[in-house]
Amino acid sequence: MFAVAEDVLDLCRSVGHEATVFAVLADGLRSGPAAPQLLHDAVAAAGDLTAPHPHLEAWRDVYRAFGAKPQRTPCSAEALRKRAARGDVPSVNGLVDAYNAVSIRFAVPIGGEDRATLVGTERLVRATGDEPFDTVKDGAPAVESPEPGEVIWRDDVAVTCRRWNWRQGRRTALTASTTSAVFLLEGLDIDLTPAAELLASLLTADEIRIERLA
Repeated sequence: MFAVAEDVLDLCRSVGHEATVFAVLADGLRSGPAAPQLLHDAVAAAGDLTAPHPHLEAWRDVYRAFGAKPQRTPCSAEALRKRAARGDVPSVNGLVDAYNAVSIRFAVPIGGEDRATLVGTERLVRATGDEPFDTVKDGAPAVESPEPGEVIWRDDVAVTCRRWNWRQGRRTALTASTTSAVFLLEGLDIDLTPAAELLASLLTADEIRIERLA
Protein backbone atom coordinates (compact mmCIF):
# COMPACT_ATOMS: atom_id res chain seq x y z
CA MET A 1 0.00 0.00 0.00
CA PHE A 2 1.25 3.46 -0.90
CA ALA A 3 0.32 7.07 -0.12
CA VAL A 4 1.47 10.58 -1.04
CA ALA A 5 0.90 13.37 1.49
CA GLU A 6 -0.94 16.41 0.20
CA ASP A 7 1.51 18.78 1.87
CA VAL A 8 4.29 17.36 -0.31
CA LEU A 9 2.26 18.14 -3.43
CA ASP A 10 1.53 21.60 -2.04
CA LEU A 11 5.25 22.16 -1.49
CA CYS A 12 5.84 21.53 -5.20
CA ARG A 13 3.00 23.86 -6.17
CA SER A 14 4.51 26.58 -3.97
CA VAL A 15 7.47 26.76 -6.38
CA GLY A 16 5.37 26.42 -9.51
CA HIS A 17 5.47 22.68 -10.17
CA GLU A 18 2.91 19.89 -10.25
CA ALA A 19 4.21 16.55 -8.99
CA THR A 20 3.20 13.13 -10.32
CA VAL A 21 4.12 9.76 -8.84
CA PHE A 22 3.69 6.41 -10.59
CA ALA A 23 4.32 2.94 -9.20
CA VAL A 24 5.26 0.01 -11.42
CA LEU A 25 4.48 -3.12 -9.39
CA ALA A 26 5.91 -6.47 -10.38
CA ASP A 27 5.23 -9.88 -8.84
CA GLY A 28 6.84 -13.16 -9.79
CA LEU A 29 9.78 -11.03 -10.84
CA ARG A 30 12.92 -12.52 -12.35
CA SER A 31 16.00 -10.34 -12.37
CA GLY A 32 18.05 -11.92 -15.11
CA PRO A 33 21.67 -11.10 -15.89
CA ALA A 34 23.15 -7.62 -15.93
CA ALA A 35 22.30 -5.65 -19.05
CA PRO A 36 25.13 -3.22 -19.90
CA GLN A 37 23.89 -2.84 -23.49
CA LEU A 38 20.59 -1.52 -22.15
CA LEU A 39 22.46 1.21 -20.32
CA HIS A 40 24.59 1.97 -23.37
CA ASP A 41 21.48 2.34 -25.54
CA ALA A 42 19.84 4.63 -22.98
CA VAL A 43 22.87 6.90 -22.89
CA ALA A 44 22.87 7.09 -26.70
CA ALA A 45 19.14 7.92 -26.77
CA ALA A 46 19.41 10.59 -24.07
CA GLY A 47 21.39 13.01 -26.23
CA ASP A 48 23.70 15.59 -24.64
CA LEU A 49 23.84 14.60 -20.98
CA THR A 50 25.83 17.71 -20.08
CA ALA A 51 23.19 20.17 -21.33
CA PRO A 52 20.71 21.74 -18.86
CA HIS A 53 17.49 19.73 -18.67
CA PRO A 54 14.19 21.46 -17.73
CA HIS A 55 12.94 18.50 -15.71
CA LEU A 56 16.08 18.38 -13.62
CA GLU A 57 15.95 22.15 -13.12
CA ALA A 58 12.42 21.70 -11.75
CA TRP A 59 13.72 19.13 -9.27
CA ARG A 60 16.34 21.63 -8.14
CA ASP A 61 13.52 24.10 -7.37
CA VAL A 62 11.72 21.52 -5.24
CA TYR A 63 14.86 20.42 -3.43
CA ARG A 64 15.57 24.02 -2.45
CA ALA A 65 11.96 24.38 -1.26
CA PHE A 66 12.44 21.73 1.43
CA GLY A 67 15.90 22.95 2.41
CA ALA A 68 18.19 20.65 0.40
CA LYS A 69 21.13 21.86 -1.66
CA PRO A 70 20.80 20.27 -5.11
CA GLN A 71 24.32 21.23 -6.14
CA ARG A 72 25.60 19.00 -3.32
CA THR A 73 22.85 16.37 -3.18
CA PRO A 74 21.13 16.28 -6.59
CA CYS A 75 18.09 14.14 -7.33
CA SER A 76 18.89 10.59 -8.41
CA ALA A 77 18.22 11.23 -12.11
CA GLU A 78 20.60 14.19 -12.24
CA ALA A 79 23.32 12.28 -10.39
CA LEU A 80 22.89 9.27 -12.67
CA ARG A 81 23.04 11.33 -15.85
CA LYS A 82 26.17 13.10 -14.61
CA ARG A 83 27.80 9.72 -14.06
CA ALA A 84 26.66 8.57 -17.49
CA ALA A 85 28.22 11.66 -19.08
CA ARG A 86 31.53 10.58 -17.53
CA GLY A 87 31.09 7.02 -18.77
CA ASP A 88 30.62 5.82 -15.19
CA VAL A 89 27.39 3.82 -15.00
CA PRO A 90 28.07 0.37 -13.56
CA SER A 91 25.93 -2.55 -14.67
CA VAL A 92 24.53 -4.10 -11.47
CA ASN A 93 21.84 -6.66 -12.26
CA GLY A 94 18.88 -6.95 -14.58
CA LEU A 95 16.47 -5.07 -12.32
CA VAL A 96 18.72 -2.15 -11.42
CA ASP A 97 20.00 -1.82 -14.98
CA ALA A 98 16.42 -1.66 -16.29
CA TYR A 99 15.27 1.21 -14.12
CA ASN A 100 18.59 3.06 -14.41
CA ALA A 101 18.30 2.88 -18.21
CA VAL A 102 14.80 4.39 -18.12
CA SER A 103 15.93 7.06 -15.66
CA ILE A 104 18.81 8.09 -17.93
CA ARG A 105 16.68 8.10 -21.06
CA PHE A 106 13.83 10.22 -19.64
CA ALA A 107 15.70 12.22 -16.94
CA VAL A 108 13.18 10.86 -14.42
CA PRO A 109 14.04 9.83 -10.85
CA ILE A 110 13.23 6.15 -10.29
CA GLY A 111 13.70 4.04 -7.21
CA GLY A 112 13.29 0.28 -6.93
CA GLU A 113 12.40 -1.46 -3.67
CA ASP A 114 11.86 -5.04 -2.56
CA ARG A 115 8.23 -5.20 -1.44
CA ALA A 116 8.93 -8.20 0.78
CA THR A 117 10.99 -5.92 3.03
CA LEU A 118 8.45 -3.09 3.28
CA VAL A 119 6.36 -2.87 6.44
CA GLY A 120 2.89 -1.33 6.33
CA THR A 121 2.24 1.65 4.05
CA GLU A 122 5.08 3.20 2.12
CA ARG A 123 4.39 6.91 2.00
CA LEU A 124 5.86 10.15 0.72
CA VAL A 125 5.82 12.65 3.61
CA ARG A 126 7.64 15.53 5.28
CA ALA A 127 10.04 14.20 7.93
CA THR A 128 9.78 14.95 11.62
CA GLY A 129 13.53 14.49 11.90
CA ASP A 130 13.69 11.48 14.21
CA GLU A 131 13.07 8.71 11.66
CA PRO A 132 15.95 6.21 11.29
CA PHE A 133 17.62 5.75 7.91
CA ASP A 134 19.99 2.84 7.36
CA THR A 135 22.78 3.72 4.97
CA VAL A 136 26.51 3.38 4.39
CA LYS A 137 29.00 6.02 5.51
CA ASP A 138 32.72 5.77 4.82
CA GLY A 139 32.20 2.19 3.70
CA ALA A 140 30.49 1.04 6.92
CA PRO A 141 26.79 0.57 7.84
CA ALA A 142 25.36 3.64 9.56
CA VAL A 143 22.04 4.99 10.80
CA GLU A 144 21.16 8.61 10.13
CA SER A 145 18.05 10.76 10.41
CA PRO A 146 16.58 13.21 7.91
CA GLU A 147 16.28 16.92 8.53
CA PRO A 148 12.91 18.11 9.90
CA GLY A 149 10.70 19.02 6.95
CA GLU A 150 12.76 17.02 4.46
CA VAL A 151 10.68 15.08 1.94
CA ILE A 152 11.16 11.36 2.48
CA TRP A 153 9.76 8.00 1.50
CA ARG A 154 9.15 5.85 4.56
CA ASP A 155 7.23 2.81 5.71
CA ASP A 156 6.03 1.89 9.22
CA VAL A 157 9.60 1.09 10.31
CA ALA A 158 11.97 3.70 8.91
CA VAL A 159 12.99 5.94 6.02
CA THR A 160 13.35 4.10 2.73
CA CYS A 161 14.64 7.06 0.68
CA ARG A 162 16.01 10.43 1.80
CA ARG A 163 15.50 13.83 0.16
CA TRP A 164 12.58 12.44 -1.85
CA ASN A 165 14.69 10.57 -4.40
CA TRP A 166 18.29 11.30 -3.48
CA ARG A 167 19.47 8.14 -1.70
CA GLN A 168 17.72 4.85 -0.95
CA GLY A 169 18.21 2.86 2.24
CA ARG A 170 19.85 -0.54 2.46
CA ARG A 171 16.95 -2.50 3.99
CA THR A 172 14.61 -2.33 1.01
CA ALA A 173 17.19 -2.43 -1.79
CA LEU A 174 16.58 -4.71 -4.75
CA THR A 175 18.78 -7.78 -5.08
CA ALA A 176 19.14 -10.52 -7.67
CA SER A 177 16.78 -12.67 -5.54
CA THR A 178 13.96 -10.07 -5.36
CA THR A 179 10.67 -11.52 -6.66
CA SER A 180 8.24 -8.73 -5.70
CA ALA A 181 9.20 -5.12 -6.33
CA VAL A 182 7.87 -1.62 -6.64
CA PHE A 183 9.50 0.93 -8.91
CA LEU A 184 8.60 4.52 -8.00
CA LEU A 185 8.76 7.06 -10.84
CA GLU A 186 8.48 10.74 -9.98
CA GLY A 187 7.88 13.68 -12.27
CA LEU A 188 7.32 17.42 -12.20
CA ASP A 189 5.09 18.93 -14.91
CA ILE A 190 5.54 15.90 -17.17
CA ASP A 191 3.65 12.79 -18.23
CA LEU A 192 5.30 9.74 -16.67
CA THR A 193 3.31 7.25 -18.77
CA PRO A 194 6.00 6.66 -21.48
CA ALA A 195 8.71 6.04 -18.87
CA ALA A 196 6.49 3.73 -16.81
CA GLU A 197 5.43 1.74 -19.86
CA LEU A 198 9.00 1.35 -21.07
CA LEU A 199 10.12 0.14 -17.66
CA ALA A 200 7.25 -2.36 -17.50
CA SER A 201 8.25 -3.69 -20.92
CA LEU A 202 11.82 -4.31 -19.71
CA LEU A 203 10.77 -6.42 -16.71
CA THR A 204 10.22 -10.16 -16.71
CA ALA A 205 7.46 -11.04 -14.22
CA ASP A 206 4.26 -13.02 -13.80
CA GLU A 207 2.27 -9.84 -13.16
CA ILE A 208 3.09 -6.20 -13.84
CA ARG A 209 0.79 -3.27 -13.29
CA ILE A 210 1.15 0.51 -13.32
CA GLU A 211 -0.58 2.66 -10.72
CA ARG A 212 -0.71 6.43 -10.42
CA LEU A 213 -0.21 7.45 -6.80
CA ALA A 214 -0.45 11.22 -7.30
